[in-house]
Amino acid sequence: MILFTLRCDKGHEIEAWFRDNAAYKRQHGRGEIACPECGSNKIEKAPMAPRLGKSRGDVVVQPAPAPAPSPAAMPERPPTPAEFRRTLQQMRRYVETNCEHVGPRFAEEARKIHNGEAPSRGIYGEATDAESEALSDDGIEVARIPWVPTSDA
Repeated sequence: MILFTLRCDKGHEIEAWFRDNAAYKRQHGRGEIACPECGSNKIEKAPMAPRLGKSRGDVVVQPAPAPAPSPAAMPERPPTPAEFRRTLQQMRRYVETNCEHVGPRFAEEARKIHNGEAPSRGIYGEATDAESEALSDDGIEVARIPWVPTSDA
C-alpha cells in the first residue's frame, strides 16, 4: 500500500491510498481520481518525504505523506474516537483486500521487493522494532499502522 498526497489544479490537497505506483498511474491516466472538494480530475502528486512510523502494529510498505496540510485544508474538528476507529477499520479492510499478507516474513519480503528480487506489490505483515529500524536504515520505506479489530462487535 502506498499513501500519496495529491493536489488538484485548484490547490486542494488530499491523501489517497493505492496498491502501488502502477495503480496510481492507471487510475490517473483514466481520469478516475477526482478532488473531493471541487471535483476536478486534474490531479498531480504533491511532494512527499519518507518516514517510519513509531507506533506498534502491523507494517505496510509505503512512502510518507507530505508535511501536514495547511490549516485551511484541515477539517473543522478532529475526528471523534469512534470516527477514528472506523477509519482504521476501513484501512484494515482495504489493506487485507488489496495487499498480500506475508506474516513474519515482512522484513525479508520488503527487502526482496526493494532489491528487485521479488515483484513490486503491496504487502503487510509483522516486523520487530529492530527489523523495522533496519529496513529504514537501508532506505526501505515502511510504516506501522494500528491494527484494530474489523468490527466493534
